[in-house]
Amino acid sequence: MRITNFLTLVAILFTPFFVSCSSSSSLKVLSKNDIKQNGGSVSPTHKFSVSTASSTLLSAASGKPKDKHSMPIYSFGERNRVVRTTAYTCSEDDHICYGSKNATGTDLRYSNRVRSAAADWSFYPVGTVFRVKGMSQLYVVDDYGSALTGTGTIDMYQPSKDLMNQWGSRNVEVTVVQWGSFTRSAEILSQRTSYGHCRQMLANITRQRPDLSSVAVQ
Repeated sequence: MRITNFLTLVAILFTPFFVSCSSSSSLKVLSKNDIKQNGGSVSPTHKFSVSTASSTLLSAASGKPKDKHSMPIYSFGERNRVVRTTAYTCSEDDHICYGSKNATGTDLRYSNRVRSAAADWSFYPVGTVFRVKGMSQLYVVDDYGSALTGTGTIDMYQPSKDLMNQWGSRNVEVTVVQWGSFTRSAEILSQRTSYGHCRQMLANITRQRPDLSSVAVQ
């Protein structure tokens, strides 16, 4: 059963439903009807179907150390979390030079099954898959951002500035479905140490995983 579930997850993650900021893209973009069927209304404002975090999880979070946003810092491996989320889109000034690509060099994803997210890879290594309580889609961490470094904040990719602004900043309950790879994260970051936030993420990864120190100096 576990093998079947894993293969199903892999099939979903690699299904080629992506979105591009370019209107000429041939990639599949969710239509307004798709979004409406996904639990939201597009008129006048899209309604994201997000549920309130459980009182038990909120209570447990209150006793944890906090990051600079006063959000709980979790031990790696804890799958159920209260997380601060923000939103970004590929037409923002600080992302426009990357277009519709994520930090791994592949296309940002936004479908009714899988969507992209950015995070500090020393908190959520690349490839981490999670769900937001109340939402049916899987999110995969395939991007990062300098403003996220040193925090547990997750940046949710949105295909337009309108949806980005509608998401805004909100605290949600997240369940990690599958952890990503610190090894792959270190391999990618080791090639980008000219950037301060990449150096910081890489240093935090090697503090947790000293065995990856050799990867970090390549």
